[in-house]
Amino acid sequence: MKSPGRAEETMEVLITVKAAPNPSETYGETVCVAGIRIDVHPTCWVRLYPINYRELERENTFRKYDIISLRARPAHADPRVESYRPIVETVQTLSYLDTWERRKVFVIDHVQASMCELLSEIRERPLARSLAAIRPRVVKNLEIKAHPGWSAAEQRKIDRYIQQEELFSSGPRTALEAPRFQGWYHYLCQSPPCRGHRQGIYDWEWVALQRNLRRFSDAEAKEQLRLKFFEQMCGPRQDTIFYVGNLAKHPQAFMTLGAFYPKR
Repeated sequence: MKSPGRAEETMEVLITVKAAPNPSETYGETVCVAGIRIDVHPTCWVRLYPINYRELERENTFRKYDIISLRARPAHADPRVESYRPIVETVQTLSYLDTWERRKVFVIDHVQASMCELLSEIRERPLARSLAAIRPRVVKNLEIKAHPGWSAAEQRKIDRYIQQEELFSSGPRTALEAPRFQGWYHYLCQSPPCRGHRQGIYDWEWVALQRNLRRFSDAEAKEQLRLKFFEQMCGPRQDTIFYVGNLAKHPQAFMTLGAFYPKR
């Protein structure tokens, strides 16, 4: 449980999740970052939000599977127990875990088999865990559809941010582009009565790969997305584990925020 006060805490976090950016009126775009806090025992999940990743100073940037130190305050406007507001100028990268084996030391203790149980817990107790690592029994499909573009409300947030005058701005602000495609995983968790889960993909890498496929046709881009996110990440040779998290306003709505996929 996060502390009830607002005092800053110093923490060390293994970054496991960088979610896809979302429109924000205040920040232009925000990224939800999550990981495993390793300076406490037992280690635990922590969510760091908001972060405008594009506007971080170079010395404060980090990547997945970096171990970072930072100061953060409990995010009491967000009822989820793992949520903290990072003080981004305090972020320092300590090291990078460059192999699945080095990462597994920290991740494996947080892996569970049942998404059904996680949903049951949060139905009974809305402040139950909102971050988890789920090992599916089988990943049945990757569904890919065209992204409809930002909603009117999301576009207004982007427009207001772009139009804001900033006296000491280092350059023109650029609008956050909507990705070409949305994606959903269909999978069975390891609960025997599981009838299946459909979860949207909100992984930074899902959006980043699409940017690299700008010159590809829609059919070619979909093929590359499926190759990476289904055949490679969820293939029979991989021990696939999904990082999942829910929405603050809709606790029972979980998303796939990333994947851990070492060889079996």
